Amino acid sequence: MTYVITQTCCSDATCVAVCPVNCIHPTPEERAFGSTEMLHIDPKSCIDCGACADACPVDAISPADRLTGAQERYAEVNAAYYADTGPVRVADGSPTFHHWDAPAFERTLPADFRRLRVAVVGTGPAGMYAAEDLLLHTDAEVTLIDRLPMAGGLVRYGVAPDHPATKKIGDTFARFHTHPRVRMLLGAEVGEDVTVEEVAAHHDAVLYAVGASGDRRLGVAGEELAGSISATAFVAWYNGHPDAVPDGIDLSAAGRVAVVGTGNVALDVARILVSDPDELAGTDIADHALAALRAGGVREVVLLGRRGPEHAACTRPELLALSHLPGVDLVVDDHDPRIGEALAAPGPLDKAALLRDAVRERVDWSRPPAAEGNRRIVFRFHSAPEEVCGEDAVRGVRVTGGDGGTEIGAGMVLRAIGYRGVPVPGLPFDTATGTVPHEAGRVTGRPGTYVVGWIKRGPSGGIGANRACAAETVGTLLADAVAGALPAPEHSAKAFQRLVRRRSGHIVDARGLAAIERAELARGSRGGRPRSKLVTVPELVAASKGRLSSGR
Repeated sequence: MTYVITQTCCSDATCVAVCPVNCIHPTPEERAFGSTEMLHIDPKSCIDCGACADACPVDAISPADRLTGAQERYAEVNAAYYADTGPVRVADGSPTFHHWDAPAFERTLPADFRRLRVAVVGTGPAGMYAAEDLLLHTDAEVTLIDRLPMAGGLVRYGVAPDHPATKKIGDTFARFHTHPRVRMLLGAEVGEDVTVEEVAAHHDAVLYAVGASGDRRLGVAGEELAGSISATAFVAWYNGHPDAVPDGIDLSAAGRVAVVGTGNVALDVARILVSDPDELAGTDIADHALAALRAGGVREVVLLGRRGPEHAACTRPELLALSHLPGVDLVVDDHDPRIGEALAAPGPLDKAALLRDAVRERVDWSRPPAAEGNRRIVFRFHSAPEEVCGEDAVRGVRVTGGDGGTEIGAGMVLRAIGYRGVPVPGLPFDTATGTVPHEAGRVTGRPGTYVVGWIKRGPSGGIGANRACAAETVGTLLADAVAGALPAPEHSAKAFQRLVRRRSGHIVDARGLAAIERAELARGSRGGRPRSKLVTVPELVAASKGRLSSGR
């Protein structure tokens, strides 16, 4: 029985490296890698050894005969990929009957090369993949810096709480927090507590993995009304980010929520809004968000897409998962004939095919959502926002479609149209792309300074995409080291630690991070939950020092 890759695939290609018959594609060497939504196992080549399942950091791989419910569709998704791309190349004389490229060791240093000291700014996936690469392929010393007194970045504060398997990638990164060649300085902001120049003066090289914490604007009237919120802020709120105000989201008047966008983040917020709070209580969702969802009355979420269902911005795995939420009906507003045409004859890999079983109806938006029965997620395609309506607060959103547009009544409007990088004081910044200008990760005009992740390539690709991105940047850094292009550090590592601790009053190291972990698990256990997140900087710092009150 073949193994199957399912919805939680992070595409970091750990499974590719351990497969003995090269049946998982695309591989990092293939052009399609990084552009596909997930990796796929060839059912005709899989030998059922289970090596990929053992190696997968997010538990995305299972035997096909153990899949149940919505997961069964992933066997079709894996097989369809190979039907579309054709057979895997076969090598004559190979003991596995598959083509293998020659091994390459591109990210190494000569054995007698001096030990490098590298700072990694940001402890999300991009930063940790870069740190992992350096620690496994060289004997470099790595300083991990983060502006928050808690590590994790996107894994902790971006992944939806009802995706616990995806969050398991954090366990892989956590093993490097206590590595003997790692120093951890959490709670120090580069550009605020220390300057770019000061970090560089204490290290051979600095890698910036600061992500894209900003958001894009709709550019329509009414966008500033109370109740008009970015999905970036909403995700931070339910994930307990210290920048989010716990009582900053009011769901009491939001019987219907309109979400502008059909990407994965839009699906995440829609799913969280209509999920059973009792189910969410088994996740690490922030306590304040769980309480608000229990008290709130959200009955319906409308996902607004500018184009048709075949062009939905979400990935097929996420859309498939959305179609099987218990107690939630999935509906397509059949207001435009183009929608029916797209759903009637979709291709085998078309996202529209995954909406064939959804209810299709012409929704009457003049009526409020039903107060009884299942909650609903409604897709309304071919609908661009024209105005957020209301006087002091959101009343609804006017969208294209119908004569003069259609107003959809809603107590909240969330814009989920993309993240955007923000400048790092002291580094060059391209305002058009929201990224730091670079060449293969090397920051333009700043020797010894590098970027990785979304601040490098823009907000595209999931967690696993950062592995290949980090490999490129680390390769550039090591090539510069061998070429003698790295500026020598002017001060010692201990001097940098003293400087940071003097500037910031709440530095957390690896031992403090472990103390926070214990405190959150203990709080969760007392409340009957797996974890209760600490959501403010003072709480996190107190927990790191063992001084957090035992009360909830």
